[in-house]
Amino acid sequence: MKFSRKAEAQWQGTGKEGKGHISTDSKVMVDVPYSFGTRFEGEQKGTNPEELLGAAHAGCYTMQLSFLLNEEGFTATKLHTNAKVHFEDGEITTVDLDLTGEVPEISADKFEEIANKAKEVCPVSKLFKAKVNLTSKLK
Repeated sequence: MKFSRKAEAQWQGTGKEGKGHISTDSKVMVDVPYSFGTRFEGEQKGTNPEELLGAAHAGCYTMQLSFLLNEEGFTATKLHTNAKVHFEDGEITTVDLDLTGEVPEISADKFEEIANKAKEVCPVSKLFKAKVNLTSKLK
């Protein structure tokens, strides 16, 4: 399978005082604001690259895990992944994936094995040179 997806960002002004907008071709995000404040100071009105990377990683990882579970004969009732992206001194240093899953008839060991395999083969995990940590729980 081969495809491309597009997103765009626009920016006006300096790095600290300027402001920008991010949009996706799917129109799920249209002119969503981002700024120095939303990225580095915790302002809530807008987004930032690290938050978007976290969302992309959580979504990709969770879908990858679902595929791998299916390959092993399991179907998840529910999978929930939080991704926390750590930024330090101008670099994304770590991504923490926190997974909770409900998967009928799977052992905790098998769930952890498949969860770790998903972390290794997830396309977004491969994209990061940062260390990717995973915590998983089976309900």
